[in-house]
Amino acid sequence: MHSPLISLFRNLCAAIILFSALFLVIPYQAQAQSLSDISSINVEELSDEQIKELLRRASEAGLSEAELIQMARLRGLSAYQIEKLQERIEKINFAGSMGRSTTAGASKREPRTQGDINEITQGIFKFQQSDALEDEESPYFGTDLFYNKNRKLTFEPNLNLATPKSYILGAGDMIYIDIYGQSEEYYEANINPDGFAIIDNIGPVSLSGKSIEEATAILKNRISGFYEGMRGSNPNTFIQVTLGNVRTIKVHLVGEVRLPGTFTLSAFSSVFNALYAAGGPNENGTMRNIKLVRNGNVVSTIDIYDFLINGKANLNLQIQDQDIILVEPFEGRATMEGEVKRKKIFEVKNGESFDQLLKYAGGFTDEAFQDRITVTRVTGKQRAVSDIFKNQFEIFTVKGGDVYTIGKVLNRFSNRVQIKGAVFREGNYALTEGLTLKKLIENADGIKGEAFLERASILRTKDDLSTEIINVNLQNILSGTAQDILLEREDVVRISSIYDLKEEIYVQITGEVKKPGTYPFSKQMTVEDLIILAGGLREAASTEDIEIARRIENPESGVFSTLIPITINQDLSLSNETEVLAPFDNVIIRRKPNFTLEKMIFIEGQVNSPGAFAVQSAKERISDVIGRAGGLTAFAYPKGATLIRRTEYYDTESEQLRRQKNLIDLQQKLQFDPNNTEAQELLLERLFKDLGNREADQSSAAESSAVSDVKKETIAGIAESKADISPIKIKQTEAVAIDLEKIINNPGSDYDLILEEGDIISIPRQLQTIRMRGDVVYPTTVRYENVKGLKHYINKAGGFDSRANRKRTYVVYANGEVSRTRNFLGIRAYPNVEPGAEIFVPTKGPKVMLRPGELIGLTTGIATLALIISQLSQ
Repeated sequence: MHSPLISLFRNLCAAIILFSALFLVIPYQAQAQSLSDISSINVEELSDEQIKELLRRASEAGLSEAELIQMARLRGLSAYQIEKLQERIEKINFAGSMGRSTTAGASKREPRTQGDINEITQGIFKFQQSDALEDEESPYFGTDLFYNKNRKLTFEPNLNLATPKSYILGAGDMIYIDIYGQSEEYYEANINPDGFAIIDNIGPVSLSGKSIEEATAILKNRISGFYEGMRGSNPNTFIQVTLGNVRTIKVHLVGEVRLPGTFTLSAFSSVFNALYAAGGPNENGTMRNIKLVRNGNVVSTIDIYDFLINGKANLNLQIQDQDIILVEPFEGRATMEGEVKRKKIFEVKNGESFDQLLKYAGGFTDEAFQDRITVTRVTGKQRAVSDIFKNQFEIFTVKGGDVYTIGKVLNRFSNRVQIKGAVFREGNYALTEGLTLKKLIENADGIKGEAFLERASILRTKDDLSTEIINVNLQNILSGTAQDILLEREDVVRISSIYDLKEEIYVQITGEVKKPGTYPFSKQMTVEDLIILAGGLREAASTEDIEIARRIENPESGVFSTLIPITINQDLSLSNETEVLAPFDNVIIRRKPNFTLEKMIFIEGQVNSPGAFAVQSAKERISDVIGRAGGLTAFAYPKGATLIRRTEYYDTESEQLRRQKNLIDLQQKLQFDPNNTEAQELLLERLFKDLGNREADQSSAAESSAVSDVKKETIAGIAESKADISPIKIKQTEAVAIDLEKIINNPGSDYDLILEEGDIISIPRQLQTIRMRGDVVYPTTVRYENVKGLKHYINKAGGFDSRANRKRTYVVYANGEVSRTRNFLGIRAYPNVEPGAEIFVPTKGPKVMLRPGELIGLTTGIATLALIISQLSQ
């Protein structure tokens, strides 16, 4: 006998529809919350161990091989996969483990259970991924209750409830018989197909078709012959009959259902379980008049809307074996459109009112126009439009084919006025009886101080939706000298600000202040006030040379502004001659004459005190700094001394950026010093405040390099226009050849150059080598030999190479000077060589072979020239 655990599988057989194909790995407790799509499995991918595990789980659930195959087919598994599954099962020959028999003495009194096709296949079937999109929402209300990819409501019968007294026993049911009291015994029996329960040592008892209450009485009467304590008016032995695992029943679903057929379900199942198994009514099926037929008689009529709207499922109405559930075509349907919460097509019964249909639709939305509903109705050969008013909702009868349209409320206001502009509370206000302009301003908490009182406007909308503007003198109305204006619906009052009616005014400051820029103008503002707003003067600022550029109201030809020179106190203290600023003034703070930050130069190499030196004056020369460095050492090589100087393309830090770096250094030192005084702590706070604005300093650096950038772009343009010349290299530093011997011997002469910011004087040790570069056989470095010429060193490098351009050979001396080879009357004079020099031998250009056409042209030209000469000589 099969376990009644089959019941739930029958409940799920309607799941032939495509669910989202996912591979489930979920615990048993979550099975009721997640369903897989068994229709998309691939049996060929399953191993033998997985098939065995599948059969073992089916056996534990009381499912035979044939029933397992049947359930897989009902769940939508393809015929090909069904055939493959049967072959795999037969091959493994695991059928012997499918049966299970229960005897009276061996029961463990396990609670009632029912199997689940998903539980059996959990972790065994690997579901193929499906690219199918989710089904579109059905337009018919309630159809997705039983047929939905993501459906979660299964109407599973509760097997753990107490045994119902009215439950009718039948073949397949298991019963537990407990004898307790003076005597104790326990029996377990299954009702066989003949309707008898075989009880050990007692015999068969006919129980099929009897309720639990009736079966208890029959068993008590039968067993009391063996237990004397059950009889009499004062018994001491008692009997209790309970239901074990329930049997399965067969139910027929016919008519307009998605999967009509015969289904095996649990005996605890209701009509909803059966409908779920069959996928529910199809699009033509009724949901309001589903009939339960038993023995040829209609025993109940089910209205699914009663469950969906009122939550009444009538789950106590259990179906019985061989019951028929008939789903007839729908009677009529009405459509709800517009501002209702459920825009669906609803099935309606004869005699239902619009008020009931509105309840099915969930009622009106918040923006629905409820006073009048438009209905389109089929009347004979055509359609007709009717209106339903609010007081007719309960008496208006709905008919099939009706289309009800619920409109929105109008996007307009019945009693609105608006006020905008220079009032404290702008916005919409209710138009009350007798509301005037003055009262509206009071409702808006009055006007602001900047309100323009000479004129206010009221935009009024007329009945034909045209508009007109009513201008009033607001000052006279507020003072009571002019008549107040009575407002109308949709009036818009606008009170302008005096600042809305004129250009914004400001002042500017540029030059040597901490924060140059644009600042708001105030009356009686002075230059000192503006300087304080700009963070104060910089160190380089000149208080004697400040200029105000002021706009001219009536400019003459060629005159753009008036320049006003002024002088202020260095400490920005008050002065009797302070200049008051006007709107749009631009205050220009210039630098002090000849103001510069300290300039640093560097000496490295063979001096007694190398390092950094500050330039003392604008006329300080090389000899002066050499003297400050203690002179040359005994190992110095003056002829090799070099001056490295910055070019105009050097990215020089602006004075402000250098100052900022110094302040950052000071800030870091103070920040990590635990012994700061109170004054130092205040200085640290100021540094944190001042160093927060670094963008202005970076912009200053950008401005200072603007000229350099223009020069770079100019040179790049020249190089681009002359593509046939060598590319021009832009260098930030370059070596300047100096003759240090002549500088030391003749200080202040033309050889003694004036120093500039960033100069580096490099004085090497005595040099003893000569370096060979270029087109020689073996470029190398050789030892310097006194009174030896250039060719001697060329020979030391293996001589000139075959492509050497001998006449262009040149020498670069240690101090950066260059001397080239000279030619006079065919005699080549090579430059002298000194210690530390580099000899460069250039390479000849590539040979250009004459093309045949060029050769022909050349010979033809020579022949023509010879012919002309011969003709002239005759």
